[in-house]
Amino acid sequence: MPAPEVLSTSGGAADTAAMGAGLDALDTPTVERTPVLRRVLRTGLPPLVALALFIGVWQAVWASAIYPEYQLPAPLAVWQEFAGTVADGRIWEIVWISVHRAVLGFLTSVVIATPLGLLVAKVPVVRAAIGPLLAGMQSLPSVAWVPAAVLWFGLTDATIYFVVLLGAVPSIANGLVSGIEQVPPILPRVGQVMGASRIDAARLILLPAALPGYIAGCKQGWAFAWRSLMAAEIIATSPQLGIGLGAYLKEGSDFNSMPGVIAAILLILLVGVGIELLVFRPLERRVLRTRGLATAA
Repeated sequence: MPAPEVLSTSGGAADTAAMGAGLDALDTPTVERTPVLRRVLRTGLPPLVALALFIGVWQAVWASAIYPEYQLPAPLAVWQEFAGTVADGRIWEIVWISVHRAVLGFLTSVVIATPLGLLVAKVPVVRAAIGPLLAGMQSLPSVAWVPAAVLWFGLTDATIYFVVLLGAVPSIANGLVSGIEQVPPILPRVGQVMGASRIDAARLILLPAALPGYIAGCKQGWAFAWRSLMAAEIIATSPQLGIGLGAYLKEGSDFNSMPGVIAAILLILLVGVGIELLVFRPLERRVLRTRGLATAA
């Protein structure tokens, strides 16, 4: 009679092992590899179709002559303006001036906003003192700072970087605060039990745990930095500052060149979309995948 008991015991152990393996499988992120061609078509085809539809509608409205030529030029005229800027090599200097300013200003904003966000999130006195100020500055249009910056710093690079910093720092800091608020309270307690100092806890526990909110704040901070830069370059124009995308847009307006204005707007949009697709979207997807929140690669 002991044989059935042995079988029953071994069967129960097998069921327990199977249940444990099933729970482990649920915790393990599963990544489905999508074929490269399908991934390219899925991500690249919809924007191309939307662009083709937009150009088609634009061409139809222009051909209907509802608006005069000086208000709505033909897509071909804008393309010729853009191609001329590319042919004489001027476009590379224009894009480089704006992009390197935006990148440098954004990186400086990250360096300033990260410890500021940590202080606001973890020190109640600091949060009560400057938390509402950060939220208010995030909603303040960056263009409002340009006249004051011109009076303070003159028509120099300091004016442009000042406006970029004030546009990006509040968004990045608020994003980090929001990410830290979503960190489970048990994680900092585990760090304290293991003897982590405040700096180690912030570097090894809080920042990694708050990474999704932090990246969202950085993404929004880049958008604000780019918009602030364009506002500063449009208003603060000087030969010493060079011609960036904002100054190029202002130049088209000063010469009443609608093709130049639209070409500048499309260039600004193209750079913004490019940074989003090449930098922030892959970074965001990688963070989500490491947390098991993205199932396709």
